[in-house]
Amino acid sequence: MIKLKPGDKAPAFTGRDQSGNEVSLGAFRGSKVVLYFYPKDNPPGCTAQACNLRDNYEALLAKGYKVIGVSPDSEKSHQKFIEKYSLPFPLIADTEKKILQDYGVWGRKKFMGREYDGVHRTTFIIDENGIIEEVISKVDTKNHASQFIGA
Repeated sequence: MIKLKPGDKAPAFTGRDQSGNEVSLGAFRGSKVVLYFYPKDNPPGCTAQACNLRDNYEALLAKGYKVIGVSPDSEKSHQKFIEKYSLPFPLIADTEKKILQDYGVWGRKKFMGREYDGVHRTTFIIDENGIIEEVISKVDTKNHASQFIGA
């Protein structure tokens, strides 16, 4: 796994969101970006994290942040997740796991004695120039926005 750290240039990416629209990091140049990687649509932790970002979305916008979620789920799965929880930000369907691998968040995991490949829940705060400001690897799913905006 790649270990990106603050001060590194964020890897460029282009992916498709829940509506099939192309989303690229370059399109957000000039804005701060909250790029969050999560394992799957709908499990309790992933839902709590997405809903916390939704509930703090106006505060994030007011501080100049744009939010982008990424998981290996399909566009259709993302669309249902967004509709079910009224999420106001795009979710990229990285079914090929290219963005996940470029950011070093795809790899071996252990859960209840079982090992498997999966997404390591991680958030990258990227500045206006595409430089990583912060890497949050210990995500508090219920209070995630407060981990970087003090909400």
